[in-house]
Amino acid sequence: MTAPAEQQPAVDEAAELEAAVSQAIEACGGDPVAAVRALLVLNTALEHELTAVYAKASTGFLRGRRVKPPAMGGGAEPIPGSRPRDPE
Repeated sequence: MTAPAEQQPAVDEAAELEAAVSQAIEACGGDPVAAVRALLVLNTALEHELTAVYAKASTGFLRGRRVKPPAMGGGAEPIPGSRPRDPE
């Protein structure tokens, strides 16, 4: 059986997650749907930024290997009102 000290980090992580969720919802005026929408938009922007970083990485830095950028979107439905992504 695990010791209580080993379970403590999971409790702290859960509390931090709950605080972050509450903060995101509060930032969107208490509307959880708006909070999810804002987080999806931010995630998409971060995915585009990461793709740009992968594209700009030099061959010397990569030591001759090309790192395939992570798959974006995961087949999720498009967000209503968002514009489609450019093909890569």
